[in-house]
Amino acid sequence: MATGSKIRLSYHRRLFLLLIAFSWTLMGCFILFQYGREKLFKAESLNGQLQLFNQRLLEALRNGADPADFIAGHGSRYPELRVTLIGLDGNVVYDNSLDSLPSSNHLDREEVVEAMNRGTGYTIRRHSESTHRYYFYSAMKGRSHIIRTAVPYTVTLRDVLSADSAFLWFMLGITLLMSIAGFFATRRLGHNIIRLNEFAERAERGERIDDLPPFPHDELGEISNHIIRLYARLQKTTADRDREHALALHEEQEKIRIKKQLTNNINHELKTPVAVIQGYLETLLARPDLEESKRTDFLAKSMEQIERLRRLLSDVATITRMDEASQLIRKEPVVLNDLIQEAVADMELRPESQRLRVHIDIPRRIELVGNPSLLGSIFRNLTDNAVAYSGGRDLYIGLVDDSPESCTLLFADNGIGVEEEHLPHLFERFYRVDKGRSRKLGGTGLGLAIVKNAVMIHGGTIEARNRAMGGLEFVFTLRKRS
Repeated sequence: MATGSKIRLSYHRRLFLLLIAFSWTLMGCFILFQYGREKLFKAESLNGQLQLFNQRLLEALRNGADPADFIAGHGSRYPELRVTLIGLDGNVVYDNSLDSLPSSNHLDREEVVEAMNRGTGYTIRRHSESTHRYYFYSAMKGRSHIIRTAVPYTVTLRDVLSADSAFLWFMLGITLLMSIAGFFATRRLGHNIIRLNEFAERAERGERIDDLPPFPHDELGEISNHIIRLYARLQKTTADRDREHALALHEEQEKIRIKKQLTNNINHELKTPVAVIQGYLETLLARPDLEESKRTDFLAKSMEQIERLRRLLSDVATITRMDEASQLIRKEPVVLNDLIQEAVADMELRPESQRLRVHIDIPRRIELVGNPSLLGSIFRNLTDNAVAYSGGRDLYIGLVDDSPESCTLLFADNGIGVEEEHLPHLFERFYRVDKGRSRKLGGTGLGLAIVKNAVMIHGGTIEARNRAMGGLEFVFTLRKRS
């Protein structure tokens, strides 16, 4: 049947093929199951006969009988029966089919392993290294020996162990008859489905349908698919509209919340440096006769607080720019290796007490489209964070994964790490693990928040975790194309 420009099988043929596939699969599984059960039953039956011989031989050995004499008197039922006595250490002590005993240890043979664990065991078909023939093996564990009997795996034995083929042919015949009956049943149903499909297509095109003869059945098959398709299309349109509306509303509410939170945090962060500067200046104005060293010290400390205010305002401006105008941030081709080298060069300019050894493992040139300033801030802020808080001596920057779409990098130190309870909050604005130490070192509490926002603007994600050998590591992904 043709629908538009696509040609597909009719409903009748598809239903018939489905019925055939189901019935033949079901019958095949049943036949395989029954075939396996029959073979297993026959194998266990033969094993039971050999185990009975093994048990009698074990009893005879306990009574002091010679194994060769016992086999001569009881082994006529099994032509070419091979009997092997194996010590509990795995070494062969007797074999009626060999002139010289094998030196190999037999504890690794399947039937011996099973006998050692369960008392008895068998293997349907395995090649013998001693006689170079295939045998059916049956083993039984005694107090001091393992008796293993074996029957050559010949054509006759294979036929004995195989399943009854008459059963298989009977089941195949039944399946064939079911397939023929299914063909005629689905052909009649398929004819009505074709008519219903033509009706549904004309209704979907808006053509007149009042001249059609009445249908013998209600909606079936393809007409249901058309109705569902129309309804699903309308439902999808409505859902997309509602989802976009909810997403826009959520984003707007989130921006308002972040603005309020940022404003409150900024007010809180400004209070301390402003109060300190005010205190120093009031002291200088109130005591003009203050000695020169004290005046210089007060002015130097005021400058430290002013520098702290400058860094805070700069970080706030960066955060605000990323929040308010992330779509307007200009992006251009950037070589990530160059930005990493800039961070390494900045490290060399630090005082020796703040200088860490940087180890870079990026074997290839990494290029992407992004904002150089924001990408540089990722490595700059991660470096500042490691210098200020890690307590380590080394930094490690490595390439974890690289594909045409994105790259994943690792930034780690060998310091003290952080407690697990702090890890989920490290990227929150103004969050500090040690508030007193952070303020003393001049941190604004926005560095890692800037890192996370910069990574997100470049279509990536970032995760912080403690290293097994000590220290903290950041793993982040950057998309190579916007």
